[in-house]
Amino acid sequence: MAITRADLVAAFPEFGNETVYPQTQIDFWLQQATKLYSETRLGASYTLAVLLFVAHNIVLSARAANAGVGGAAGLSLAPVTSKSVGGVSKSMDVSLTAYAGAGPYNATPYGQRLYGLLRSMATGPRYSVHPAVLAVRFGRRFV
Repeated sequence: MAITRADLVAAFPEFGNETVYPQTQIDFWLQQATKLYSETRLGASYTLAVLLFVAHNIVLSARAANAGVGGAAGLSLAPVTSKSVGGVSKSMDVSLTAYAGAGPYNATPYGQRLYGLLRSMATGPRYSVHPAVLAVRFGRRFV
């Protein structure tokens, strides 16, 4: 089943404005996502992964477009962690909401959710072996 703009807007209504988030851009990122992610590997989470990927990238594109209005389009935008106006200043600890090692996925909340989802899918099966079995196999105690 093909994922569409309607699916994106149903999951994330904030992307309903076609002027800010044009259909052609959504179609482009949907196409990229289907090349990058495997439905077989992600199973029931495939649609969510694709929608998060699209949301992440169209937010980055919208930010770049807005930067182009008052600045230079295409500049990397990092989170602002402190700001001062007159005698008032504000700072934030972005490490509380960022994944270590996630790089550009941390640039949007959708990217962070996608990164968390992908990490959870990459853990693979887990199993444990009783220490007595290890002792017999390797000739020493592991407890």
